[in-house]
Amino acid sequence: MNFGSDNCSGVHPAVMAALMAANEGYVASYGGDALTAAAEDRVREVLDAPEASVLFVATGTAANAICLGGAVNGWDRIFCHEDAHIETSECGAPELFTGGAKLTLMPGDGGLIDPDALDRAAGFWAGEGLGGSRPGAISLTNTTEWGRIWTAEMLAEISAIGKQHQLLLHMDGARFANAVAGSDAEPASVTHRAGVDLLSFGGTKNGAMGVEAIVAFNPELAARLDYIRKRSGHLLSKHRFLSAQFYALMEGGLWLELARHANDMAGLLAQQLDAVEGAHLAQPADANQVFAVIPVDAEDRARSAGAVFHKWASLGEETEDMVTVRFVCGWNTTEEDVSDLVEALRG
Repeated sequence: MNFGSDNCSGVHPAVMAALMAANEGYVASYGGDALTAAAEDRVREVLDAPEASVLFVATGTAANAICLGGAVNGWDRIFCHEDAHIETSECGAPELFTGGAKLTLMPGDGGLIDPDALDRAAGFWAGEGLGGSRPGAISLTNTTEWGRIWTAEMLAEISAIGKQHQLLLHMDGARFANAVAGSDAEPASVTHRAGVDLLSFGGTKNGAMGVEAIVAFNPELAARLDYIRKRSGHLLSKHRFLSAQFYALMEGGLWLELARHANDMAGLLAQQLDAVEGAHLAQPADANQVFAVIPVDAEDRARSAGAVFHKWASLGEETEDMVTVRFVCGWNTTEEDVSDLVEALRG
């Protein structure tokens, strides 16, 4: 009953098989091999972006920080949600890789940046001159840190504001697969066709051992990203072991199949939480994360039964009797896992 994170899941057998196959023989290093080229092409095909630049890295923090380092200068501002992963969970990596760019925090329900607040903030800081730093980029997360999905229409609205203020648009897509599966949208319609310039395309949370793809839809950023990845030590010498993972995930739509399963299990859990007296959802369960407010005694019962999950009290509702928690479903979560968790919560 591990609902702590989709990072806790193992590696999908198809990905492990691809890694074993990549282990045979000798190939060129630092991404100069045929498998890397093929994996890059598969990402471009999935995103319907034949001119995009694709760079593989090992972690989501590296993907986000390198993207933002390529997007802005140290005297720029990056507008992001107040709960964004780049703000709460990346140890200042975006600031380091950008040379000190200032994260400017935006409000919005469910991790979705409020468009009006963004417009006001971008306009305000643009008028503050040298002392206020220059607006440079927007970074949003899909799915958000509250499990919500950005639709194509919502993204287009944010993108239009960005263009008005000359801001590049970055998407932290650590759970991009779950967002696409949950919205039933074409990947292109929620990325470059909606105005996204840079995408951190996650694989680690979706059946890989550890790989993310940086996708630059804006060709002006490609060369800069190459240099930042190399200089920061994120261009692996045995690069094929990153590429093999993405190649396997893209094959036959496996990445979406795994994400749909995780989303379905979260939907089942959200539905069955109705059986837990006093429990209610803190946010709609759009994808594979379920945020719920549950009685403290239900939390205690579940933990005593061996369930693993995180409290979300710092961001959600907490009283003497109730607490906000997060349950995350992964590619290998089963219906039995869900029913066992609900039964433990009920007691």
